[in-house]
Amino acid sequence: MCRPIYDYVLFRTQGCPVTVPQQEHEELPATLLTPAQAFDALYAFCSPALVRQTFLLTGRRELARESVERAFQLAWQRWPEVAVDRDPAGWVRAMAYEYALSPWHRFRPRHRHPEAPVADPSDRALMAVLLKLPPPQRRTLLLYDGVGLDLPETAAETEASTPVTASRLLHARSAIAARLPDLAEPSCLHERLTSLAAAERLRAARPSAVRTGSERRARLWTRAAIAFTVALIGTTALTLRTAPTHYEPPIAPGAEVEGVPARVGRGALSEAEVSLREKLREETASGPERLVPLAD
Repeated sequence: MCRPIYDYVLFRTQGCPVTVPQQEHEELPATLLTPAQAFDALYAFCSPALVRQTFLLTGRRELARESVERAFQLAWQRWPEVAVDRDPAGWVRAMAYEYALSPWHRFRPRHRHPEAPVADPSDRALMAVLLKLPPPQRRTLLLYDGVGLDLPETAAETEASTPVTASRLLHARSAIAARLPDLAEPSCLHERLTSLAAAERLRAARPSAVRTGSERRARLWTRAAIAFTVALIGTTALTLRTAPTHYEPPIAPGAEVEGVPARVGRGALSEAEVSLREKLREETASGPERLVPLAD
């Protein structure tokens, strides 16, 4: 299963500007690679260029590294699917771009402050123009003029039709040419994008750390799913235990009763009531008249 990945990583260069001399091709071992070795080879081949591409897409260095790591962590979780994919590098690149362009990053505290700009003034101007483009146009421009995909492949990766992809590309080129006239030619734009990406020294994490992080994240989500399932089962059991087993009709609303005299305050005591009260006060509290009944 991993032999196609091994051949792909060493021979295919689409999306990752890495070249392998011909003499190295002849010295390749004929042994099959384990899944971990094939993953490490794909990661070592594509991650450096992919981090720089994601930096051009977002303008943030930490987000670029994080996006690439998350994409490869997802690839390791789905490695049986990725290993037999026709374009594993494209699969990982699409996941990295999707994560990098997620609108939820704007709510993170560290993303509310801008990062340090690039050193070269011309590169800084190009980066400013790129970041002002809408995300779909920016992604299409980077894939077509930066990575070097053709129009159908760019449309397939961005999940858009070919006419829509062509329109996005033309609008992005027009916006860049309006701000930077010296980049009106696609060849010049490609060279500037390549030089801008190469100017940033961005390092990705080690492949073993990515695999470990992926496995740790998978265990965490598995435990969370188990805990949620147990809580759901317990809540359902408690509901079934305390729920009524028969129909209880609702209590009828009260009806207004008419003809009841209104409550009035107590008036003054009569002379007989006053004399009775005085007599009761004069009697001892523990007298036999009150506590001991008389026999007949």
